[in-house]
Amino acid sequence: ELTNLHKVYGRGQAATHALKGVDLFVGHGEFVAVTGRSGSGKSTLLHIMGLLDAPTRGEFRIQGTNMLQLSDADEARFRLAECGYVFQEFSLLPGMTVLENVYIPALGLSRCNGFKKRAIDLLHTVGLGHRLKHDPTELSGGEQQRAAIARALINDPKILFADEPTASLDLASARVVLDLFKRLNEDLGLTIVMVTHEPDDA
Repeated sequence: ELTNLHKVYGRGQAATHALKGVDLFVGHGEFVAVTGRSGSGKSTLLHIMGLLDAPTRGEFRIQGTNMLQLSDADEARFRLAECGYVFQEFSLLPGMTVLENVYIPALGLSRCNGFKKRAIDLLHTVGLGHRLKHDPTELSGGEQQRAAIARALINDPKILFADEPTASLDLASARVVLDLFKRLNEDLGLTIVMVTHEPDDA
């Protein structure tokens, strides 16, 4: 829940108001598309909601907890345990297998015993069960994005944040990714907030 949220970059004459008094409520299990023209503050909003940036002023709560009062350490723990992220850039690490890329985030959580099995299950879920031992550079763009989605889900997040997740994909690959999001939302009840400039995606 966001209340009167503002984000200003710079000061004085050079100040840029990326967000001006945003009020937004996203309910548990919703799939929300944030749309708008380029430069309208979509990614800034998503980054604040995903605890990757801080607002200049306003209130921001998740499940009643004031996110702006958390210490840096508590914020980092919350981000790791409760949030998943999918970006336009896949950011998979070459020189490591697809499987290793997926389970890396789980290494920081004690609750993720059996993370390798979970990573394998997730890769099967996203249709990459046959690519476990491949290097990411051997995957197509659509396959790399699906691997990134599996990585975002490894810690069983409550909320998935996606920033232009289909922007670098061809039409067919984009449809696969969106269908996967829809399935995760409907079958698992995963809350998803997705930024997109594509009306069809929205």
